[in-house]
Amino acid sequence: MTKTVKNKKKIFSLIGLATRARKTVSGEFATEKAVKSFKACLVIVAEDASDNTKKLFQDKCSFYEVPCYVCGTKEELAHAMGKEVRASLAVTDEGFADAIINLLN
Repeated sequence: MTKTVKNKKKIFSLIGLATRARKTVSGEFATEKAVKSFKACLVIVAEDASDNTKKLFQDKCSFYEVPCYVCGTKEELAHAMGKEVRASLAVTDEGFADAIINLLN
């Protein structure tokens, strides 16, 4: 689940594009709801999120078979989305999710 990422700039650019296309949801409750309703194609959790938050999404995502990655800080995720501090986000578009997953791997 946790990896160091070389392509952070590209990943955050894609998150920004996906957000402008309204293909992301963010925040713990909205992300969890997207996973449970099978709308999430990818979940990204901030590196500096609490251990409980990381475990919650790791467990939820493995149960619902959604790829889950830890990438960036809360501030980096928030900046990429143009919002306040965010610990988690879900990408709801398969194309964006696949592109981001390719960069994460």
